[in-house]
Amino acid sequence: MLTHFIPRLLISILLVACSCANATPSQEPVDMELIQKQLEVTEHIANRANTTNTPETSIRYRFDYLRLIHDIQRIRHGVQDYLSPSRAQPRDPTELVGNYRLDTSSEKPSP
Repeated sequence: MLTHFIPRLLISILLVACSCANATPSQEPVDMELIQKQLEVTEHIANRANTTNTPETSIRYRFDYLRLIHDIQRIRHGVQDYLSPSRAQPRDPTELVGNYRLDTSSEKPSP
């Protein structure tokens, strides 16, 4: 049930981000702060789900909350860096993982 909420919340964050592209310069910081708050809520929900969900041995795949949390933190830091840049620096080319399915039949999750 919680795993259905997270994608919906991420979609709403993306919709707000798309509206930022058309926002006036004075509206953009407000929209970006809203994105930050939504990311914080999403990270909190993912942390809670990660601690409360116990891995079931009968299920081959389960949701990789730790990977999602890492990606959310990365997005939040990127937004924060945009809102308060220290100086002009090159962008970090590292991409988000995006694959949040864990194969429980193997010892180690694939990167």
